[in-house]
Amino acid sequence: MDIFERIWAQFDGKEVALFTLVNNHGMELSVTNYGCIVTKLLVPDRMGNIENVVLGFDRFEPYVENAPYFGAVIGRVAGRIQGASFELEGVTYELAKNENNNHLHGGPGGFHRVLWQAEPVWRDDAVGVVFSYTSPDGEEGYPGAVDVQVAYWLNNDNEWTVTYRARSDKTTLVNLTNHTYFNLSGNGKRDILDHTLAIQSARVLELNDELIPTGRVLDVTGTPFDLRNGTTIREAVESGHPQIELVGGGYDHPFWLDRHHDKEIVLSDQESGRTLTVETDEVGVVVYTSNQLPEGLDLGGVPSRKYLGICLETQGLPDAVHHPQFPSIVLPAGKERVSTTVYRFGVAD
Repeated sequence: MDIFERIWAQFDGKEVALFTLVNNHGMELSVTNYGCIVTKLLVPDRMGNIENVVLGFDRFEPYVENAPYFGAVIGRVAGRIQGASFELEGVTYELAKNENNNHLHGGPGGFHRVLWQAEPVWRDDAVGVVFSYTSPDGEEGYPGAVDVQVAYWLNNDNEWTVTYRARSDKTTLVNLTNHTYFNLSGNGKRDILDHTLAIQSARVLELNDELIPTGRVLDVTGTPFDLRNGTTIREAVESGHPQIELVGGGYDHPFWLDRHHDKEIVLSDQESGRTLTVETDEVGVVVYTSNQLPEGLDLGGVPSRKYLGICLETQGLPDAVHHPQFPSIVLPAGKERVSTTVYRFGVAD
């Protein structure tokens, strides 16, 4: 296993680094310290062909100019916060309204727009990069100075592991995720409509017309959200279900997971044979089938379009601060929040 590092670009007068982690089986994970973005992820198919299975750009500049969160860490709070405000310990905090009247993915200057400190690291069984950033008190309207650390590890079991750590000097909100778009066909040869997705979740959150949870938790039984035995993305898209139509014909929904670190999310592509198993200790996963993906972006020679990728955003439930029945995303002062998600790549038998 090895790590390769090079200077990729300049941003605000500082160097942007690109790290490539390589294991002994040809898997490669390329990441940059701008937004902790995963720019490329190379894994083999059933024939041993090694291809890229994430959406991203070949150059740095498009990530700054026009990137729909490709590969980035999202924070302080992933998802939408209704009304771009919240109350905490008797104080009301106003956030940026960067999607209609709501706050999205930490605001326009969220963690995806930050140049993180980065350090390559080695273990006996893995290579990695540890990213660090201190979000100052009041950044994007949030209280507290928050020390954040995100560690990416690659091992010889073709596992990419992400561990998030956060500690604040004031009580605040923290809900981190990674916004990588996966496409197991390899090099974007096909869209993800014929990918099969299985999620061990009996509950999905109902969304309103601004794509924010209403507070209602729906039983998935008999709906396109029942993925416990696996279904193709196409079946959901063509179902005509009102919640599917609401988000542009696909998924953009939070699933409340039934179990953790036990093969709870499995994505597979029959033609290539590639599989992706996601295991996490987070409460839920937001599944987004790129229903609103802009067209015409150059993704390594492949033009972006609807349904070209799927995001599996493991996280706390969106807008939890306004729904006391959801597990809390409040981070008390002086306490550390830690969570881990593992992305394991393989091939079907």
